[in-house]
Amino acid sequence: MQDVKDRLAREVAKDCKTVEDVHNTLKDLFRRTLQEILETEMSDHLGYEKHSVEGNNSGNSRNGYSRKTIQTRMGETELAIPRDRNGEFEPHII
Repeated sequence: MQDVKDRLAREVAKDCKTVEDVHNTLKDLFRRTLQEILETEMSDHLGYEKHSVEGNNSGNSRNGYSRKTIQTRMGETELAIPRDRNGEFEPHII
């Protein structure tokens, strides 16, 4: 895991010229990570991956997104919260 963190830090450093650049890049990475977690939680909830044929006629499926702004230590972050047709999905991460 440390190797991954080191590689990620090097990649982030390549595009950053100021402390503000670092902050904005980390904030975006944080948002993208949360978004990925939400997508994974939805797949776990439904029992199949996004775009999988296993979801056809399953009784519940993805139904778009709702926008939500959360307050974090890094400031406000806007997320796209996935929805399911039955309205049963409750994210655990937020």
